Amino acid sequence: MACSSNCYTYCCGGKSSSYYGYLFNNQAVFLIGLFFPRVKIVNTSSTFHGQIYIPDINWVLMLLCLAVTMGFRDTKHIGNASGLAIITVMLVTTFLMSLVIIICWGRSILFAICFIFFFGTIEALYFSAAVIKFLEGAWVPVALSFLFMFIMCVWHYGTIKKYEFDVQNKVSIKWLLDLGPSLGIVRVRGIGLIHTDLVSGIPAIFSHFVTNIPAFHQVLVFLCIKSVPIPHVKLEERFMVGRIGPRDFRIYRCIVRYGYHDVHMDDLEFEKELVCSIAAFIKSSYSAEHNRLFEGPVKEGEKMEVVSARFQLEDHDGVPGPSTSLEMQPKVASGAKKVRFALPESPGGTCGEREELQDLLEAREAGMAFVLGHSYMKAKAGSTMVKKVAINVYDFLRRNSRGPSYVISIPHASTLEVGMVYLV
Repeated sequence: MACSSNCYTYCCGGKSSSYYGYLFNNQAVFLIGLFFPRVKIVNTSSTFHGQIYIPDINWVLMLLCLAVTMGFRDTKHIGNASGLAIITVMLVTTFLMSLVIIICWGRSILFAICFIFFFGTIEALYFSAAVIKFLEGAWVPVALSFLFMFIMCVWHYGTIKKYEFDVQNKVSIKWLLDLGPSLGIVRVRGIGLIHTDLVSGIPAIFSHFVTNIPAFHQVLVFLCIKSVPIPHVKLEERFMVGRIGPRDFRIYRCIVRYGYHDVHMDDLEFEKELVCSIAAFIKSSYSAEHNRLFEGPVKEGEKMEVVSARFQLEDHDGVPGPSTSLEMQPKVASGAKKVRFALPESPGGTCGEREELQDLLEAREAGMAFVLGHSYMKAKAGSTMVKKVAINVYDFLRRNSRGPSYVISIPHASTLEVGMVYLV
């Protein structure tokens, strides 16, 4: 995942205590996404990076507290459960602190061992006293720990298997080149946005779709939306655009990066920014310097670049907005919500550039469709019972957990879901 320049400056600066706090907190956010079903994560501060609040976890804790209180109805059993949980947290913190001493502070291993021996011995005495009360209420935090560990292990296992399936079944660029500019199907008017988690290669959902329905849009965009561990991503650095295959194919890849405090744009604003970014990439790709830089055979992932879509927008009264260096200027028809793009009156660039820009704008005028994958996970025939249970539990959790945030802003009238079964 590519970070913006201010993220690079922050991460590669002096390694102060705030740096390590930033690093560990963002690693925690990463681990939550890898080992736990998708939940809402609220970053509470723009100054101190990585401070998070998870409302779903608070609700779960409230329900568990009520269940334990109503179940035991005895402060002695509740105290035993609380005591074992607290002393276990202290033991784990002591062992993790030894890693901080070695890795972050750069002290010797002998110093870390002495730290563990001194504090760990004291905490081990308290732990042994709490374990004696296991059958008198202390079993509750142990049971909950095993439950959450089971969920985390299953989610991690399913996530890895799903990613491996996507990587192993993605379509090669050679397959795309063999189809030719028409892709062997009917190219209808409009722009097709194919959402994918892959930043390279062609997802299997595309081949699955064209195999069953041999028709697709004249302009294809493989869209990948990523969240980066910084508060804001500048608009000039948000869109990363590349080309898949030759220019005649009209297939592009776009990686959109959002910071955790960035507000996702609505569908009209996003479409406008996306089209302008692709147009800016087309203009830069036709420059003589860019052509010399990318001479040679077409290879997947070679031509990705960060583009800045600056444009001039006219309001309903025809008053122009801020000036721009991009010649493609969107215009808003009076009394209409739809943004209409038009080429500049003064000709510029090569004929190929003008033709590609014209095709892009005609496709935008025809409309934009959002293609989402709706996948199901199933274990292969002959799999062990443990694997079948893990895959079934993972698929249940994935289908009933929170979806990606960008799905909320996608208009349902322009959404097309493609079902696909993952056999892992």
